[in-house]
Amino acid sequence: MRALVREGSDLSLLEGLDVERRVGDLRNKASLRAVVSGMERIFHIAAVYREARLPDSYYREVNVEGTRALAEAAVAEGGVPFLYCSTCGVHGEVAPPADERSPVNPGDIYQRTKVDAERVVMAFHREQGLPVVILRPVGIYGPGDTRFLKLFKGVARRRFPMIGSGNVQYHLTHVEDIARGFMKASELSGVNGEAFILAGPTYTTVRELVELIAKAAGVAPPRLRLPTMPIYALSVLCEGLCRPLGLEPPLHRRRLDFFRKDRAFNIDKARRVLGWEPTVELEPGIAATLKWYRDAGWV
Repeated sequence: MRALVREGSDLSLLEGLDVERRVGDLRNKASLRAVVSGMERIFHIAAVYREARLPDSYYREVNVEGTRALAEAAVAEGGVPFLYCSTCGVHGEVAPPADERSPVNPGDIYQRTKVDAERVVMAFHREQGLPVVILRPVGIYGPGDTRFLKLFKGVARRRFPMIGSGNVQYHLTHVEDIARGFMKASELSGVNGEAFILAGPTYTTVRELVELIAKAAGVAPPRLRLPTMPIYALSVLCEGLCRPLGLEPPLHRRRLDFFRKDRAFNIDKARRVLGWEPTVELEPGIAATLKWYRDAGWV
């Protein structure tokens, strides 16, 4: 197994694993051919994500053109099977439960660049015969993840404000289930040119999700509720002030999507075609994630 890592990357999660590390960058085509050479398959999971301080051009440079460069390297090495990690976010706000046939409707620069990158790899599949499978994970969480750290920390320390009603749908998927989904897709030869949504066994409302985290933390669910529109207006102002200065805004619109947009999905296609089934139920998954955060001293 080989991993492409950037100069100065945090490699702590690779410690103790039998993983060869090659320094490179998706923006540096010369570094990619050597990384791909000799590999049986490529799992492309790198992306710019949730950094509102960065210009749109940087998202395109990494997420779209970097994907193109890696696909070119795969073709140059004889057509190395290419598993592309996209996102359920390509569907934007959905009428739950959505599936792979739901409209593509990206709502921010990250989602737009993932849509464009999907189109890039599918063009390589159609025009140059590159074996391609697209996986669209939903709400990845679990030990090793820090995306949901603020949520868990806020609830556990009784400092979490609910923005809006809390009645929008949200879908979490444990990282172990996602990893098994990728492996299932890599083992099947008849799924080239297909996209699959990978989501957990259960979705809930945001309010119910927060209550489950509070239960795992042994605290009462938060009572503070804030109105959506004033907070959204404040997020727009924060972005407008911080982005020109290259600063990460403390509040931005994408973060508020958690409270505003439904994210719930049907995974029948992955079950039927890949033979994949998520096995980590939400409540024990939340407990294990909270324990990992606490063991790390973050909560």
